[in-house]
Amino acid sequence: MNNEIEEELSESEELFERMSFTIDKGQEPVRIDKFLMARIEGATRNKIQQGIENDLVLVNDNPIKNNYKIKAGDRVIIYDTKNQETSEITPQDIPLDIVYEDEDLFIVNKPVGMVAHPGSGNPDQTLINAAAYHLKQQSPKIDDNELPRYGLVHRIDKNTSGLMVMAKSKKAMTELAKQFFDHTVHRRYVALVWGNFDEDEGTIVAHVGRHQRFRKLFTAYPEGEHGKDAITHYKVIERFNYVTLVECRLETGRTHQIRVHMQHIGHPLFNDDFYGGDRIVKGTVYTKYKQFVDNCFKICSRQALHAKELGFIHPGTNKEIVFDSDLPADMEELINKWRKYSQFKNADE
Repeated sequence: MNNEIEEELSESEELFERMSFTIDKGQEPVRIDKFLMARIEGATRNKIQQGIENDLVLVNDNPIKNNYKIKAGDRVIIYDTKNQETSEITPQDIPLDIVYEDEDLFIVNKPVGMVAHPGSGNPDQTLINAAAYHLKQQSPKIDDNELPRYGLVHRIDKNTSGLMVMAKSKKAMTELAKQFFDHTVHRRYVALVWGNFDEDEGTIVAHVGRHQRFRKLFTAYPEGEHGKDAITHYKVIERFNYVTLVECRLETGRTHQIRVHMQHIGHPLFNDDFYGGDRIVKGTVYTKYKQFVDNCFKICSRQALHAKELGFIHPGTNKEIVFDSDLPADMEELINKWRKYSQFKNADE
C-alpha cells in the first residue's frame, strides 16, 4: 500500500495529547523545530516539521510555522494521531450485524454508539475489537498484531449508523483502500437536517480540516487555505417545513464531512451536538413547538445520519457489488413524527 493511502486511512477523528509544557523563564528565542529536537527523545527534524505543518504542534493554543521562535512563558502542546495506551487490539466477543461475508471481506451494519476503533475514552468494545474476535474465530492461527490491519478500511462516526466494509486479507485491504483513496466507492447517506432548501439538489465544495482552536471539531475552509478537498452531492428526499430529509453522496470521504458541509451551508444535522444541530435552528417561538422539538431530540438522541448504501468493486471478483440498509428505528420514528407535524401544520394553514 502506498504511503498516501496509508496516511489517508490513519486519519482519526481524535487527537491525543502526547505532551505539554510551558517554556521556562530565561529561555532565549530559538526555532521551535530545533527546540523540540532537543526536547523529544528520538525525534527527527523532518518528523517535527511534518507535525508542525499538520497542526499537531500548538503554541498558546494556536498552530505555528516551522520558523516560529519560542520564548519564555509559551505554552506548547504536542498532539499525536495514535493513542499509545490502546495500540494493542484485544479480540472481544461483541455481536456484529453482518449483512454479507465471503473469504475476502464482510459488510457490517454498525449500530449507533459503537466506536469504529479504540481511542481516547474508548480503549475497547469497539468495532475493531469485535472484528478481531470474528476473524480470530475463523482463523485461530492469525497473529493478533495483524488483526487491526486486516479489518478497518474506512470509518463512520460513533453516533452515525450504517454500512461499513471490513477486509479479511492483505490483498482485500490494499485494493479496497485504494478505491476509497481514489474516491471510486459509492456511498449514500440519509440525513435529517435543519431548514428548507431553495433547490432540490446541489453540490457542496469546501475543504474540510481540523478546527484550529477546538481540536476535536472540524470545519470548512475556502479552497487552498487549510484542510483537504471535500465534495458532497445532496438531493432532497422529503420536506417537513422546518427540517428536510436529504440524501448525501460522498465524492470524497473526510472526517465529519457531511456534518461539516451541512453546517457550512446553514443546514446542520438534526441533533448534531458538535455542529449546532442540538438546538432549534428553524421554526416558531411557540412553547408547543419547543416541546415538540424536545420530544424529537429524545427520540433520536444523536445526529440524524445513516450510511444507507455502500458499493465498490469486489477485490476478489472484480465485479461491482452494492449493499443497502434500512434506516434504524430511531430515525424512522423521528422522520414519521416530523412528517405528521408537517402535514398537520400544512392542513392548519
